[in-house]
Amino acid sequence: MITGGTDGIGAAVARALFSRGDRAVVIGTDPRKGARLLREAADSPGTASFRQADLGSVAENRRIIRELTEKHPEIDGLVLCARYFQTRRTVTPEGFEHNFALFYLSRFLLSHGMIGALAKGDRPVVVNVAGPGQDTPIDWADLQNENYDGVRAMFATGRYNDLLGVDFARRHGDGPVRYVLFQPGPTATSFAGEYDAPTARFVEHQKATAKPATEVVPPILGLLDAPPAEPVSAFGTHARIAIRDDPAAAARLAAITEQLLGSG
Repeated sequence: MITGGTDGIGAAVARALFSRGDRAVVIGTDPRKGARLLREAADSPGTASFRQADLGSVAENRRIIRELTEKHPEIDGLVLCARYFQTRRTVTPEGFEHNFALFYLSRFLLSHGMIGALAKGDRPVVVNVAGPGQDTPIDWADLQNENYDGVRAMFATGRYNDLLGVDFARRHGDGPVRYVLFQPGPTATSFAGEYDAPTARFVEHQKATAKPATEVVPPILGLLDAPPAEPVSAFGTHARIAIRDDPAAAARLAAITEQLLGSG
């Protein structure tokens, strides 16, 4: 199962999976892009299906978890790619800052919500494509980026995903599901988002100089096929990288997240 699966790295992983005979479940916002992937899969050895969802919504995440785990009671892999850059701070109808909702809350909900089906899978693993290893400090008084800067908000929510992986391993590390934080490095993805003019120019330069998404696929497939032995680990495209392991901060963030979700 792949979130953000109709563009960039997510779509490249989906194509590789159904092209080699696997079943790929793609979750995205654009049904036209989903239909395009399904047409490609029709002539492949494997299969693909598409589920439309706005994963910036807590309710939509919960719906997707319920529907997909009912339809697929055994899940081998969950690849988390969905994110969306915002130059200006926006708030979801449920009251969450959008980066916090899509790039972090969604991954928290899906990781924990699919644990039952993942635990029945064959060598189950969650691959969280979130850019681990950043040293962005956590502002505990401003987790939802009230003092907004788009780039910093991305880095901050990426750091929350590091802690998500650490806490996931604390909770579920005795079971079969492995959690991998993955750093793709500069990659020419769709760079989905809403940009002001200076940021848009920078993004176009990034697209022109970054590696294609297809180069990121082999290491992700390797992690899906042979997950590491450790409950949580972190990788770049060519080697392991260090996890900024802070169990106390991870537990603190998880407790705050659960409180927010309980009141949301």
